[in-house]
Amino acid sequence: MIPPATAKHTRLGDMLVERGQITPEQLEDALRRQRETGQRLGEILVGLKVVSEEEVARALADRAGFPFVRLRKGLVDPRVVDRVPREKAELYEAIPLFRIHDRLAVALSDPHRVHVIDTLRKLTGCQILPVVSPAEDIRAMIADSYADQELAIQDLVPDLEGGEIEVVSTEIGARFEDIAEMAGESPIINLVNQVLLKAIKERASDIHFEPEQKYMRVRFRIDGVLYEVMRQRIDLHAPVISRLKILANLDIAERRLPQDGRIQVLAQGRTVDLRFSSLPGVLGEKVVLRVLDREAGVRGLSELGFASETLDLFRGLLHRPHGLVLVTGPTGSGKTTTLYAGLRELNSIEKNIVTIEDPVEYQFEIISQNQVREDIGLTFARILKHSLRQDPDIIMVGEIRDAETAEIAVQAALTGHLVLSTMHTNDAPSSISRLLEMDVEAYLLASSLIGVVAQRLVRTVCLDCDISYYATPAELEALGRSGTSGLQLKRGRGCAACFDSGYRGRLGIYELMPVDHEFQKLLLENPTLDQIREHLQARHLTNLRAQGLQRVLEGRTTLEELARAVSVD
Repeated sequence: MIPPATAKHTRLGDMLVERGQITPEQLEDALRRQRETGQRLGEILVGLKVVSEEEVARALADRAGFPFVRLRKGLVDPRVVDRVPREKAELYEAIPLFRIHDRLAVALSDPHRVHVIDTLRKLTGCQILPVVSPAEDIRAMIADSYADQELAIQDLVPDLEGGEIEVVSTEIGARFEDIAEMAGESPIINLVNQVLLKAIKERASDIHFEPEQKYMRVRFRIDGVLYEVMRQRIDLHAPVISRLKILANLDIAERRLPQDGRIQVLAQGRTVDLRFSSLPGVLGEKVVLRVLDREAGVRGLSELGFASETLDLFRGLLHRPHGLVLVTGPTGSGKTTTLYAGLRELNSIEKNIVTIEDPVEYQFEIISQNQVREDIGLTFARILKHSLRQDPDIIMVGEIRDAETAEIAVQAALTGHLVLSTMHTNDAPSSISRLLEMDVEAYLLASSLIGVVAQRLVRTVCLDCDISYYATPAELEALGRSGTSGLQLKRGRGCAACFDSGYRGRLGIYELMPVDHEFQKLLLENPTLDQIREHLQARHLTNLRAQGLQRVLEGRTTLEELARAVSVD
């Protein structure tokens, strides 16, 4: 056993090696994985099954100088459990045990997260007496201790206060008066309204209503990551889903088939669109609402995170009289936002702009926007074909999904139109290979394509809790600064404003592949993906990872976040 006097100054991995619980080789492997993923060392070692959660917890307790406790029924006083809300207990992996005067004993899985102890002190108004328990024990005790602690809806609503919400309109055929009659003053209506308000206030992009065996879970996706914000009794799930279906003008009796709809609400003085999607599951219907805030969603190009040189090149492409411009990236990488920003810059009374979207996410003045409806045969290709008869200057195609759409888009670019579109590919060169696989002739592609932008979204360091620190040798190596000393980076400690994640907000990182005369000659040869990449490498074009590393050096994001968003090639 390591003496208590020296334990606080010994690293967790070294303690486990000294105790004989892991080998030096296992520690080195875990440290390498930690550098790649940013996970805590204890989590990695448990995941590798070289130590148990209890062994890690005991080592952490010795290192911090706190008692170690195995949790069991009877050790948790039910009268103090509700001093910490369930979502906070699960987020921090912490549960109150008992209270003596103004001191509250709390079991923690990691006693070194000082900000958690400080937050619990502020939350409870008590001095915190930490003890250490295995994470699995804490999770199990939270599930048992809070099982009978669900709040009544009337008690929940004040916690989510944020103003009033009003249904503006629903799908064609719904009457607002009928909906109002069905709403009445039901607590279910209040619950749904307050959840929607909180989601809008927290800048959530999606709201998930999910049934479990014993409860209904509500989660928000904020900056690309899901956070649990509430649990309620499972018997409330059906009325909540019915209320949402009423707002979306859908059949509340249909629970066997998926349904899609649209809700429009007025919240905090602005109109917000909610796209409804239900999916029947084993435990019941799961509903996801996509939140489309018109005012927050349409931003200018200079706000998206483009490097100045890349932004100038992209603007140059947008102001070309004709040609095909593609924006590529995986789902959720911000492609549509980039195209909307481009349209916002191009929009003027002198130009006829037509969009073909699925769905139409944000509405513009002057621009003619068209919704794809495949159920009646109104596909991308069909609308695109007819839009060419509308005397357009600029056409935005939401996505090129098939060979027919690709062929018409290329033909439109060749006949004097500027065509903007997206594709689901991992990088810019892959989009060209995809088009060639769709049987687009190489000579047509060489004549029409003028540029491809690939992009990713990375979370930015929270400005409310950011701190500066000196880069480690491993981080210096990843940044290409080996041998440098004194380089400072930034990261977030975690606070209430960022859900203790250390990140708040997102920015884009971009690579732009312009098609010049040399590239056109290469396209005429029907090149392979490797040949395209070799050509771009020879031209020293900045790629996604290089752009991301620059944002890390600027202190706007972290290496861990960059590794999550961009693969190392």
